[in-house]
Amino acid sequence: MESIMLAKALAIGIGALGPGIGVGLIGAKAMEAIGRNPEASGKILVSMLLASAFAEAIAIYALVIAFSIK
Repeated sequence: MESIMLAKALAIGIGALGPGIGVGLIGAKAMEAIGRNPEASGKILVSMLLASAFAEAIAIYALVIAFSIK
């Protein structure tokens, strides 16, 4: 029983690590780009939100895997 709980914790922990770093990098680069070219902030914001959504989808897949471990 404890090994199953450990496997679930590792699945979601490791599965959320990559998307967390990815979202941080996306936000940092978007703010850097807006700082360089404020007129393009609308286009940058849309691309940033789309990329963040894809990165968060990976974390949701890790959560689904964690719930499916029996």
